[in-house]
Amino acid sequence: MFYREAGPAHAPVLLLPHGYPASSFAFRNLMPALADRWRTIAPDLPGFGYSGTPDASEFSYTFDGYADFLRRFTEVLHLPRYAIYLHDYGSQFGFRLAIAAPQKVTALIISNGDIYEDQHGPKYAPLKKFWDNPTDEGRDELAAHVSPDGFRDEYVGEIDDDLADLLTPDLWTLAWAQLGTPQRRENLTSLLADQRHTVPGFPRQQAYLREHRPPTLIVWGPQDGYMPAGAAHAYHRDHPDAELHLLRGGHWLLETNLDDVVPLIRDFLHRTLQDYDIDFRG
Repeated sequence: MFYREAGPAHAPVLLLPHGYPASSFAFRNLMPALADRWRTIAPDLPGFGYSGTPDASEFSYTFDGYADFLRRFTEVLHLPRYAIYLHDYGSQFGFRLAIAAPQKVTALIISNGDIYEDQHGPKYAPLKKFWDNPTDEGRDELAAHVSPDGFRDEYVGEIDDDLADLLTPDLWTLAWAQLGTPQRRENLTSLLADQRHTVPGFPRQQAYLREHRPPTLIVWGPQDGYMPAGAAHAYHRDHPDAELHLLRGGHWLLETNLDDVVPLIRDFLHRTLQDYDIDFRG
């Protein structure tokens, strides 16, 4: 498998699991912006980016399968403690990791990763149609969105035109090129289909926030057809102490609002890790 890493080897760790249809490429700008004080690690999950594509008989292309992979990844790299960046599908993988080992989590950074079904935006409608009636025909409709145009729409989405101009076409072009085999496309369709099984797990994730109250920063782009502003505010139901910032952006803030996001993350991690008495000298 392939992963990107930046920062001192013994610095506090920020784990960066990516979402759909991305790869570790999504964090290419954030990682060097934090590398003076933090060790940032971003894996390409199996079937994405430059990592291998195990046969479906050997790897479960489901949310549980990817969460288990992420857990094993942290064990192989001997990461005893880490903050987790929760974005898109990566938020589901990361929440499962946090629930499995809450004592290892130093902090959470949540950016457009939702766990409140009543705050889902209108763009979820086609997915929910399949969730309510998971037929072969519905799966074929999901597969039709695994395409260059479908990927572009995931990035450009509903953001203002001036923000869309900031998005490099490398994002969806590279993602599609890296998904260039029928097996990879089928595996990704399986993951899209499996998303319906994430909703029953939302109460458990909400309970984790209520019970453990990890230091949490929420940086959110409300111009998001899947996850509008209400999806960010909903976190305060279970974690009222979470620090919340709504920015003028959409689902991919690291592409459109990096200069706003980096200072917020740096300040948050600095305050949080001081509370944990972690040595910053690396």
